[in-house]
Amino acid sequence: MVDRLSAARPKATAPGSDERSLEEIELRLLLEGIALHHGYDFREYARAPLRRNILMGMALEGVPTISAYQDRVLHDPASLQRFLNIVGVNVTSMFREAIALRVLREEIVPWLRTFPSVRIWVAGCATGEDVASLAIVLRETGMLGHTRIYATDINEGSLAIAARGLLPLESVQSSEADYRRSGGRGALTDYYAVAGEMARLDETLLSGVTWSRHNLVSDASFNDFHVILCTNVLTHFSRELQTQVQELLYDSLVRSGYLIVGRLESLIGWGSSSLYTRVHESSGVYRKGGAA
Repeated sequence: MVDRLSAARPKATAPGSDERSLEEIELRLLLEGIALHHGYDFREYARAPLRRNILMGMALEGVPTISAYQDRVLHDPASLQRFLNIVGVNVTSMFREAIALRVLREEIVPWLRTFPSVRIWVAGCATGEDVASLAIVLRETGMLGHTRIYATDINEGSLAIAARGLLPLESVQSSEADYRRSGGRGALTDYYAVAGEMARLDETLLSGVTWSRHNLVSDASFNDFHVILCTNVLTHFSRELQTQVQELLYDSLVRSGYLIVGRLESLIGWGSSSLYTRVHESSGVYRKGGAA
């Protein structure tokens, strides 16, 4: 005979499993609330790095639970901005993708010269390091004056920082070797002035940049581009979201246009797709539909 009392008892769970389940519920509710109330959709971001960033945000806010963090972020605009600064910022540095920028300089630019004007999109531009690196390459190849750069990010705070043209001096100075690896023809000191602990970029570098908020997860394509740089952004997304964003980027490229992603993101599977042909084995440079 079945012991009805035993059957009614909940099954034993491993130590800490209830806490982990509750945390996952809280995490889902936090992301759902931010998406519905503020329009920032992080629901399909990769869980491990997202969780780490949220725990960091909780520590900065001094709250003990994700539920308490949710209450703070939903009701306090300043807390929301701090959340975005942690979760929505792509940590980067100048010329980090040095090999890809060398390919841009040596192979892509000659193709770009066949057009009367050029449009390049830097998607997920963070605080502007990739934009500055791109502008320097275009300046040195004589293309900057013929190119309109569109720099977008989900985080308006990052965009405001990027548009000022101020970068941490120590970070810029440490990028000199990568600048050389990218085929740099001079010295990075040619492109900035020292302002205390910051490097102030030559204002002409960014004069042709359009800065705008854009959410890769929820916003549509807004132009046709000859080149798109989207480096070290996709690693924060789930596999499903990566596929969704890939479709957006593909639709935003002109025929035979170039897509540049991060080195690690080249493992995502872009090369196995019939949509692109990989241009360089040591970098994340792809061409839409193969060679023209």
